[in-house]
Amino acid sequence: MLVEMTELIGRQVYTPDGRLLGEVDNVVVDVETSKVDGIYIEESSPLLVEDSKPISIPYRWVAAVNDVVLLKYFPRRVSVKKGVARPVAKPQGEPVPAR
Repeated sequence: MLVEMTELIGRQVYTPDGRLLGEVDNVVVDVETSKVDGIYIEESSPLLVEDSKPISIPYRWVAAVNDVVLLKYFPRRVSVKKGVARPVAKPQGEPVPAR
């Protein structure tokens, strides 16, 4: 199923264990390759992201897109340290993005 980028806006994003992370507010596009690079969530869940900070999810973490966006990976919790968001715990198999 082909999904237009604009159709992603407003869809709920769920972690692999079924927790609501937030809603897609924008789509990050690599203009050189014309491919989706990530999804941007302005208001994230305070249970998953410290202070409900905005977060950009790499598109490689997306498992499926239908009525909702399902992630195949997300850290247990993202904490904020000196203005930089970083995962608190890193599950095996998925590299932590460079700071």
